[in-house]
Amino acid sequence: MADHHQLVPLIKPADADEDEANSLRRIRRTNARLASLDVFRGLSVLLMIFVDYAGPLFPLVAHSPWNGVSLADFVMPYFLFIVGVSLALAYKRVTNRLQATCKALQRTAELFLFGVLLQGGYFHGTTSLTFGVDIESIRCLGILQRISVGYMVAALCEIWLTSRKEGESTFFKGYYLHGCFAFALAAIYLGLLYGLYVPDWQFRAPDSTSSSLLDNDHIFYKVKCGVRGDLGPACNSARMIDRRILGLNHLYRMPAYKNLEVCTGSDNFQVLKDAPPWCHAPFDPEGILSSFPAAITSIIGLHYGHVLVRLESHQGRLFHWLLFSVPLFCAGLILNYLGMPLNKSLYSMSYMLLTSASAGITLSVLYIVVDIYGYRRLTYVLEWMGIHSLSLFILVSSNLAVIFIQGFYWVSPENNIIHWIISLVRR
Repeated sequence: MADHHQLVPLIKPADADEDEANSLRRIRRTNARLASLDVFRGLSVLLMIFVDYAGPLFPLVAHSPWNGVSLADFVMPYFLFIVGVSLALAYKRVTNRLQATCKALQRTAELFLFGVLLQGGYFHGTTSLTFGVDIESIRCLGILQRISVGYMVAALCEIWLTSRKEGESTFFKGYYLHGCFAFALAAIYLGLLYGLYVPDWQFRAPDSTSSSLLDNDHIFYKVKCGVRGDLGPACNSARMIDRRILGLNHLYRMPAYKNLEVCTGSDNFQVLKDAPPWCHAPFDPEGILSSFPAAITSIIGLHYGHVLVRLESHQGRLFHWLLFSVPLFCAGLILNYLGMPLNKSLYSMSYMLLTSASAGITLSVLYIVVDIYGYRRLTYVLEWMGIHSLSLFILVSSNLAVIFIQGFYWVSPENNIIHWIISLVRR
Protein backbone atom coordinates (compact mmCIF):
# COMPACT_ATOMS: atom_id res chain seq x y z
CA MET A 1 0.00 0.00 0.00
CA ALA A 2 1.07 3.60 -0.49
CA ASP A 3 2.11 6.09 2.14
CA HIS A 4 -0.73 8.45 1.33
CA HIS A 5 0.79 11.42 3.09
CA GLN A 6 3.51 11.43 0.45
CA LEU A 7 1.02 11.34 -2.41
CA VAL A 8 -0.89 14.58 -1.91
CA PRO A 9 0.02 18.15 -0.93
CA LEU A 10 0.00 18.44 2.86
CA ILE A 11 -2.45 20.94 4.32
CA LYS A 12 -2.27 21.81 8.00
CA PRO A 13 -5.57 23.10 9.38
CA ALA A 14 -5.63 24.44 12.90
CA ASP A 15 -7.95 21.77 14.23
CA ALA A 16 -6.27 18.38 14.68
CA ASP A 17 -9.55 16.46 14.37
CA GLU A 18 -10.30 18.17 11.09
CA ASP A 19 -6.79 17.31 9.90
CA GLU A 20 -7.35 13.65 10.72
CA ALA A 21 -10.72 13.64 8.97
CA ASN A 22 -9.21 15.21 5.86
CA SER A 23 -6.43 12.64 5.90
CA LEU A 24 -8.93 9.79 6.06
CA ARG A 25 -10.88 11.26 3.17
CA ARG A 26 -7.69 11.51 1.13
CA ILE A 27 -6.87 7.88 1.88
CA ARG A 28 -10.31 6.70 0.86
CA ARG A 29 -10.16 8.75 -2.33
CA THR A 30 -6.70 7.44 -3.22
CA ASN A 31 -7.68 3.84 -2.57
CA ALA A 32 -10.86 4.10 -4.65
CA ARG A 33 -10.61 2.57 -8.09
CA LEU A 34 -10.47 5.23 -10.75
CA ALA A 35 -13.67 4.62 -12.71
CA SER A 36 -12.68 6.77 -15.68
CA LEU A 37 -9.54 4.67 -16.22
CA ASP A 38 -11.64 1.49 -16.35
CA VAL A 39 -14.04 3.21 -18.75
CA PHE A 40 -11.09 4.28 -20.91
CA ARG A 41 -9.76 0.72 -20.95
CA GLY A 42 -13.22 -0.61 -21.83
CA LEU A 43 -13.57 1.98 -24.59
CA SER A 44 -10.24 0.82 -26.04
CA VAL A 45 -11.41 -2.80 -25.98
CA LEU A 46 -14.66 -1.82 -27.68
CA LEU A 47 -12.77 0.13 -30.37
CA MET A 48 -10.47 -2.83 -30.94
CA ILE A 49 -13.39 -5.21 -31.39
CA PHE A 50 -15.18 -2.75 -33.67
CA VAL A 51 -12.23 -2.09 -36.00
CA ASP A 52 -11.26 -5.77 -36.12
CA TYR A 53 -14.67 -6.83 -37.40
CA ALA A 54 -15.82 -3.65 -39.16
CA GLY A 55 -12.47 -2.82 -40.74
CA PRO A 56 -12.76 -5.28 -43.65
CA LEU A 57 -16.24 -3.93 -44.40
CA PHE A 58 -15.55 -0.22 -43.80
CA PRO A 59 -11.98 0.65 -44.85
CA LEU A 60 -12.24 4.14 -43.33
CA VAL A 61 -12.00 2.69 -39.81
CA ALA A 62 -9.39 0.05 -40.64
CA HIS A 63 -5.65 0.51 -40.10
CA SER A 64 -4.08 3.00 -42.44
CA PRO A 65 -2.13 1.05 -45.10
CA TRP A 66 1.03 3.06 -44.41
CA ASN A 67 1.22 6.81 -43.72
CA GLY A 68 -1.66 8.54 -42.00
CA VAL A 69 -3.93 7.52 -39.16
CA SER A 70 -7.45 6.16 -38.88
CA LEU A 71 -9.63 5.08 -35.97
CA ALA A 72 -7.95 1.68 -35.68
CA ASP A 73 -4.52 3.28 -35.30
CA PHE A 74 -5.45 4.83 -31.94
CA VAL A 75 -6.21 1.53 -30.20
CA MET A 76 -2.67 0.31 -29.51
CA PRO A 77 -1.38 3.65 -28.15
CA TYR A 78 -4.43 3.86 -25.89
CA PHE A 79 -3.63 0.47 -24.36
CA LEU A 80 0.03 1.37 -23.86
CA PHE A 81 -0.91 4.72 -22.32
CA ILE A 82 -3.36 3.05 -19.92
CA VAL A 83 -0.63 0.61 -18.88
CA GLY A 84 1.53 3.54 -17.81
CA VAL A 85 -1.25 5.24 -15.85
CA SER A 86 -2.14 2.00 -14.08
CA LEU A 87 1.48 1.28 -13.11
CA ALA A 88 1.86 4.74 -11.56
CA LEU A 89 -1.07 3.88 -9.31
CA ALA A 90 0.12 0.33 -8.64
CA TYR A 91 3.65 1.40 -7.63
CA LYS A 92 2.75 4.39 -5.48
CA ARG A 93 5.12 2.99 -2.88
CA VAL A 94 7.76 0.34 -3.47
CA THR A 95 9.30 -1.15 -0.32
CA ASN A 96 11.26 -3.97 -1.98
CA ARG A 97 12.56 -3.14 -5.43
CA LEU A 98 13.86 -6.63 -6.20
CA GLN A 99 10.55 -8.26 -5.28
CA ALA A 100 8.60 -5.71 -7.29
CA THR A 101 10.93 -6.26 -10.26
CA CYS A 102 10.45 -10.03 -10.14
CA LYS A 103 6.67 -9.61 -10.11
CA ALA A 104 6.81 -7.15 -13.01
CA LEU A 105 9.00 -9.50 -15.08
CA GLN A 106 6.69 -12.42 -14.28
CA ARG A 107 3.69 -10.43 -15.45
CA THR A 108 5.58 -9.42 -18.59
CA ALA A 109 6.40 -13.05 -19.40
CA GLU A 110 2.78 -14.10 -18.86
CA LEU A 111 1.45 -11.42 -21.23
CA PHE A 112 4.09 -12.20 -23.85
CA LEU A 113 3.40 -15.95 -23.82
CA PHE A 114 -0.36 -15.32 -23.95
CA GLY A 115 0.24 -13.19 -27.02
CA VAL A 116 2.31 -15.86 -28.76
CA LEU A 117 -0.40 -18.44 -28.08
CA LEU A 118 -3.29 -16.25 -29.20
CA GLN A 119 -1.68 -14.49 -32.19
CA GLY A 120 1.16 -16.79 -33.14
CA GLY A 121 -0.99 -18.73 -35.60
CA TYR A 122 -2.15 -21.58 -33.36
CA PHE A 123 -5.80 -20.61 -33.85
CA HIS A 124 -6.64 -20.38 -37.53
CA GLY A 125 -9.32 -17.74 -37.26
CA THR A 126 -12.87 -17.53 -38.55
CA THR A 127 -12.19 -19.16 -41.90
CA SER A 128 -11.06 -22.52 -40.54
CA LEU A 129 -12.20 -24.85 -37.78
CA THR A 130 -8.72 -26.31 -37.36
CA PHE A 131 -5.87 -25.28 -35.09
CA GLY A 132 -2.15 -25.83 -34.64
CA VAL A 133 0.96 -24.07 -35.93
CA ASP A 134 4.32 -25.01 -37.37
CA ILE A 135 6.99 -23.80 -34.93
CA GLU A 136 9.10 -22.71 -37.89
CA SER A 137 6.44 -20.19 -38.93
CA ILE A 138 4.93 -19.08 -35.62
CA ARG A 139 4.52 -15.32 -35.25
CA CYS A 140 6.74 -14.09 -32.43
CA LEU A 141 5.32 -10.60 -31.87
CA GLY A 142 1.83 -9.16 -31.65
CA ILE A 143 -0.53 -6.98 -29.63
CA LEU A 144 -0.12 -8.53 -26.19
CA GLN A 145 3.62 -8.91 -26.76
CA ARG A 146 3.90 -5.17 -27.42
CA ILE A 147 1.80 -4.37 -24.39
CA SER A 148 4.05 -6.61 -22.32
CA VAL A 149 7.12 -4.66 -23.50
CA GLY A 150 5.47 -1.35 -22.60
CA TYR A 151 4.47 -2.82 -19.25
CA MET A 152 8.01 -4.01 -18.52
CA VAL A 153 9.69 -0.72 -19.46
CA ALA A 154 7.21 1.44 -17.54
CA ALA A 155 7.29 -0.83 -14.49
CA LEU A 156 11.09 -0.86 -14.33
CA CYS A 157 11.16 2.93 -14.74
CA GLU A 158 8.72 3.36 -11.89
CA ILE A 159 10.54 0.89 -9.64
CA TRP A 160 14.15 1.97 -10.24
CA LEU A 161 14.13 5.49 -11.69
CA THR A 162 11.69 7.18 -9.31
CA SER A 163 12.98 9.32 -6.47
CA ARG A 164 10.67 8.96 -3.50
CA LYS A 165 12.19 11.51 -1.15
CA GLU A 166 9.77 13.43 1.01
CA GLY A 167 9.11 17.07 0.47
CA GLU A 168 9.48 17.24 -3.30
CA SER A 169 7.29 20.04 -4.58
CA THR A 170 7.22 19.22 -8.26
CA PHE A 171 6.68 16.15 -10.38
CA PHE A 172 9.82 16.63 -12.41
CA LYS A 173 12.24 16.38 -9.48
CA GLY A 174 11.06 12.88 -8.66
CA TYR A 175 10.56 11.64 -12.19
CA TYR A 176 13.14 13.44 -14.35
CA LEU A 177 15.01 10.16 -14.93
CA HIS A 178 11.88 8.83 -16.66
CA GLY A 179 12.16 11.64 -19.17
CA CYS A 180 15.87 11.00 -19.65
CA PHE A 181 15.20 7.34 -20.34
CA ALA A 182 12.40 8.20 -22.77
CA PHE A 183 14.73 10.56 -24.67
CA ALA A 184 17.35 7.79 -24.78
CA LEU A 185 14.82 5.38 -26.30
CA ALA A 186 13.83 8.02 -28.84
CA ALA A 187 17.46 8.69 -29.76
CA ILE A 188 18.18 4.97 -30.26
CA TYR A 189 15.04 4.58 -32.37
CA LEU A 190 15.77 7.56 -34.58
CA GLY A 191 19.43 6.63 -34.92
CA LEU A 192 18.60 3.13 -36.11
CA LEU A 193 15.64 4.17 -38.26
CA TYR A 194 17.54 6.86 -40.17
CA GLY A 195 21.12 5.69 -39.76
CA LEU A 196 21.14 1.99 -40.70
CA TYR A 197 22.03 1.09 -44.26
CA VAL A 198 19.46 -1.23 -45.86
CA PRO A 199 20.93 -3.34 -48.68
CA ASP A 200 19.02 -5.24 -51.36
CA TRP A 201 17.25 -8.29 -50.00
CA GLN A 202 15.35 -11.29 -51.29
CA PHE A 203 12.82 -13.77 -49.98
CA ARG A 204 10.66 -16.69 -51.00
CA ALA A 205 6.88 -16.71 -51.11
CA PRO A 206 4.55 -19.66 -51.76
CA ASP A 207 2.89 -19.00 -55.11
CA SER A 208 3.08 -21.77 -57.67
CA THR A 209 0.85 -19.95 -60.17
CA SER A 210 3.47 -17.38 -61.12
CA SER A 211 5.83 -17.71 -64.07
CA SER A 212 8.74 -16.59 -61.89
CA LEU A 213 11.57 -18.92 -60.95
CA LEU A 214 10.15 -21.74 -58.82
CA ASP A 215 11.88 -23.85 -56.20
CA ASN A 216 9.67 -26.28 -54.31
CA ASP A 217 6.57 -24.23 -55.16
CA HIS A 218 8.13 -21.01 -53.86
CA ILE A 219 8.88 -17.85 -55.81
CA PHE A 220 12.09 -15.92 -55.29
CA TYR A 221 11.53 -12.17 -55.01
CA LYS A 222 14.26 -9.55 -54.89
CA VAL A 223 13.75 -6.08 -53.44
CA LYS A 224 16.18 -3.37 -54.49
CA CYS A 225 17.09 -0.95 -51.73
CA GLY A 226 20.66 0.21 -51.12
CA VAL A 227 19.42 3.22 -49.13
CA ARG A 228 19.62 4.76 -45.68
CA GLY A 229 16.77 6.43 -43.80
CA ASP A 230 13.98 5.25 -46.10
CA LEU A 231 10.52 5.32 -44.50
CA GLY A 232 8.67 3.38 -47.18
CA PRO A 233 7.31 -0.14 -46.71
CA ALA A 234 10.07 -1.79 -48.79
CA CYS A 235 13.39 -0.51 -47.46
CA ASN A 236 12.94 0.75 -43.91
CA SER A 237 15.46 -0.37 -41.30
CA ALA A 238 12.73 -1.62 -38.95
CA ARG A 239 11.86 -4.30 -41.47
CA MET A 240 15.52 -5.24 -41.91
CA ILE A 241 16.03 -5.64 -38.14
CA ASP A 242 13.01 -7.94 -37.80
CA ARG A 243 14.01 -9.91 -40.86
CA ARG A 244 17.52 -10.54 -39.58
CA ILE A 245 16.74 -11.17 -35.91
CA LEU A 246 13.36 -12.93 -36.06
CA GLY A 247 13.32 -14.22 -39.64
CA LEU A 248 10.67 -13.63 -42.29
CA ASN A 249 8.78 -16.78 -41.33
CA HIS A 250 8.02 -15.35 -37.88
CA LEU A 251 6.56 -12.03 -39.03
CA TYR A 252 2.96 -10.99 -39.64
CA ARG A 253 1.80 -12.26 -43.03
CA MET A 254 -1.07 -9.81 -43.62
CA PRO A 255 0.34 -6.32 -42.96
CA ALA A 256 -1.88 -3.33 -43.62
CA TYR A 257 0.31 -2.05 -46.47
CA LYS A 258 -0.95 -4.90 -48.65
CA ASN A 259 -4.09 -2.79 -48.99
CA LEU A 260 -2.14 -0.09 -50.82
CA GLU A 261 -3.37 0.42 -54.37
CA VAL A 262 0.05 -0.44 -55.75
CA CYS A 263 -0.29 -3.90 -54.17
CA THR A 264 -3.95 -4.77 -54.68
CA GLY A 265 -5.26 -2.36 -57.28
CA SER A 266 -9.03 -2.20 -56.91
CA ASP A 267 -9.13 -5.56 -55.12
CA ASN A 268 -8.49 -5.09 -51.41
CA PHE A 269 -8.28 -8.79 -50.65
CA GLN A 270 -5.69 -10.21 -53.07
CA VAL A 271 -2.19 -8.98 -53.90
CA LEU A 272 -1.68 -8.57 -57.64
CA LYS A 273 0.77 -10.93 -59.35
CA ASP A 274 2.62 -8.00 -60.92
CA ALA A 275 2.70 -5.98 -57.70
CA PRO A 276 6.10 -4.82 -56.38
CA PRO A 277 8.00 -7.67 -54.71
CA TRP A 278 7.73 -6.23 -51.19
CA CYS A 279 3.92 -6.45 -51.41
CA HIS A 280 4.27 -10.24 -51.09
CA ALA A 281 6.57 -10.12 -48.06
CA PRO A 282 5.49 -10.36 -44.41
CA PHE A 283 6.02 -7.40 -42.11
CA ASP A 284 5.31 -7.01 -38.40
CA PRO A 285 3.79 -3.70 -37.27
CA GLU A 286 4.62 -4.77 -33.71
CA GLY A 287 8.28 -5.26 -34.58
CA ILE A 288 11.44 -4.82 -32.54
CA LEU A 289 12.48 -1.29 -33.49
CA SER A 290 8.99 0.20 -33.30
CA SER A 291 8.72 -1.14 -29.74
CA PHE A 292 11.09 1.62 -28.61
CA PRO A 293 8.70 4.53 -29.20
CA ALA A 294 5.78 2.30 -28.17
CA ALA A 295 7.40 1.96 -24.74
CA ILE A 296 7.68 5.76 -24.57
CA THR A 297 3.88 5.90 -24.78
CA SER A 298 3.70 3.88 -21.56
CA ILE A 299 6.26 6.20 -19.92
CA ILE A 300 4.08 9.16 -20.91
CA GLY A 301 1.15 7.35 -19.30
CA LEU A 302 3.21 7.14 -16.11
CA HIS A 303 3.28 10.93 -15.93
CA TYR A 304 -0.51 11.15 -16.11
CA GLY A 305 -0.69 8.56 -13.33
CA HIS A 306 1.76 10.61 -11.24
CA VAL A 307 -0.61 13.55 -11.51
CA LEU A 308 -3.36 11.36 -10.08
CA VAL A 309 -1.13 10.25 -7.22
CA ARG A 310 0.37 13.61 -6.33
CA LEU A 311 -2.59 15.95 -6.85
CA GLU A 312 -5.89 15.80 -5.03
CA SER A 313 -8.03 18.43 -6.73
CA HIS A 314 -9.88 17.76 -9.94
CA GLN A 315 -8.94 21.16 -11.30
CA GLY A 316 -5.23 20.56 -10.66
CA ARG A 317 -5.28 17.17 -12.32
CA LEU A 318 -7.05 18.41 -15.41
CA PHE A 319 -4.78 21.44 -15.67
CA HIS A 320 -1.61 19.32 -15.61
CA TRP A 321 -3.02 16.75 -18.04
CA LEU A 322 -4.02 19.37 -20.61
CA LEU A 323 -0.78 21.28 -20.03
CA PHE A 324 1.04 18.13 -21.13
CA SER A 325 -1.38 16.93 -23.82
CA VAL A 326 -1.66 20.07 -25.93
CA PRO A 327 2.11 20.53 -26.53
CA LEU A 328 2.49 16.82 -27.33
CA PHE A 329 -0.34 17.01 -29.85
CA CYS A 330 1.13 20.11 -31.49
CA ALA A 331 4.60 18.52 -31.56
CA GLY A 332 3.19 15.48 -33.37
CA LEU A 333 1.55 17.68 -36.00
CA ILE A 334 4.71 19.75 -36.46
CA LEU A 335 6.88 16.66 -36.95
CA ASN A 336 4.40 15.34 -39.49
CA TYR A 337 4.54 18.67 -41.34
CA LEU A 338 8.35 18.62 -41.27
CA GLY A 339 8.53 15.25 -42.99
CA MET A 340 8.25 12.65 -40.25
CA PRO A 341 4.91 11.12 -41.28
CA LEU A 342 2.28 9.72 -38.97
CA ASN A 343 2.89 6.01 -39.33
CA LYS A 344 1.54 3.28 -37.08
CA SER A 345 3.53 0.47 -38.70
CA LEU A 346 6.82 2.19 -37.89
CA TYR A 347 5.41 3.84 -34.76
CA SER A 348 6.97 7.10 -35.90
CA MET A 349 7.73 9.81 -33.34
CA SER A 350 5.03 12.06 -34.76
CA TYR A 351 2.54 9.21 -34.44
CA MET A 352 3.67 8.45 -30.89
CA LEU A 353 3.32 12.06 -29.76
CA LEU A 354 -0.04 12.69 -31.41
CA THR A 355 -1.68 9.47 -30.22
CA SER A 356 -0.28 9.82 -26.69
CA ALA A 357 -1.70 13.33 -26.50
CA SER A 358 -5.00 12.03 -27.84
CA ALA A 359 -5.02 9.42 -25.08
CA GLY A 360 -4.37 12.10 -22.47
CA ILE A 361 -7.21 14.26 -23.80
CA THR A 362 -9.56 11.27 -23.89
CA LEU A 363 -8.70 10.41 -20.28
CA SER A 364 -9.37 14.02 -19.28
CA VAL A 365 -12.80 14.00 -20.91
CA LEU A 366 -13.75 10.69 -19.33
CA TYR A 367 -12.46 11.89 -15.96
CA ILE A 368 -14.79 14.90 -16.16
CA VAL A 369 -17.79 12.81 -17.21
CA VAL A 370 -17.30 9.81 -14.93
CA ASP A 371 -15.31 10.88 -11.86
CA ILE A 372 -16.32 14.52 -11.52
CA TYR A 373 -19.94 14.54 -12.67
CA GLY A 374 -20.55 10.89 -11.77
CA TYR A 375 -22.30 9.68 -14.93
CA ARG A 376 -21.32 6.08 -14.23
CA ARG A 377 -24.62 4.55 -15.28
CA LEU A 378 -24.08 5.77 -18.83
CA THR A 379 -20.65 4.15 -18.95
CA TYR A 380 -21.33 1.05 -16.84
CA VAL A 381 -20.85 -1.35 -19.75
CA LEU A 382 -17.54 0.24 -20.72
CA GLU A 383 -16.40 0.17 -17.09
CA TRP A 384 -17.23 -3.54 -16.85
CA MET A 385 -15.38 -4.18 -20.10
CA GLY A 386 -12.38 -2.32 -18.74
CA ILE A 387 -12.27 -4.37 -15.55
CA HIS A 388 -12.40 -7.60 -17.58
CA SER A 389 -10.34 -6.34 -20.53
CA LEU A 390 -7.86 -9.23 -20.70
CA SER A 391 -10.61 -11.85 -20.66
CA LEU A 392 -12.48 -10.01 -23.40
CA PHE A 393 -9.33 -9.74 -25.47
CA ILE A 394 -8.77 -13.48 -25.21
CA LEU A 395 -12.38 -14.37 -26.03
CA VAL A 396 -13.25 -11.82 -28.69
CA SER A 397 -10.28 -10.06 -30.22
CA SER A 398 -8.42 -13.33 -30.76
CA ASN A 399 -11.55 -14.83 -32.36
CA LEU A 400 -11.95 -17.54 -29.70
CA ALA A 401 -15.59 -16.61 -29.10
CA VAL A 402 -16.24 -16.49 -32.86
CA ILE A 403 -14.49 -19.81 -33.39
CA PHE A 404 -16.53 -21.36 -30.60
CA ILE A 405 -19.83 -20.13 -32.09
CA GLN A 406 -18.73 -21.14 -35.58
CA GLY A 407 -18.06 -24.66 -34.31
CA PHE A 408 -21.80 -25.31 -34.26
CA TYR A 409 -22.97 -25.77 -37.85
CA TRP A 410 -25.71 -27.51 -39.86
CA VAL A 411 -24.58 -30.47 -42.04
CA SER A 412 -21.61 -28.57 -43.52
CA PRO A 413 -19.08 -26.36 -41.63
CA GLU A 414 -19.96 -23.46 -43.92
CA ASN A 415 -23.54 -23.48 -42.63
CA ASN A 416 -22.92 -21.59 -39.39
CA ILE A 417 -24.22 -18.34 -37.98
CA ILE A 418 -20.91 -16.44 -38.39
CA HIS A 419 -20.68 -17.31 -42.08
CA TRP A 420 -24.33 -16.34 -42.50
CA ILE A 421 -23.80 -12.91 -40.86
CA ILE A 422 -20.69 -12.18 -42.98
CA SER A 423 -22.50 -13.16 -46.18
CA LEU A 424 -25.47 -10.97 -45.24
CA VAL A 425 -23.34 -7.89 -44.52
CA ARG A 426 -21.31 -8.20 -47.73
CA ARG A 427 -24.35 -8.29 -49.97
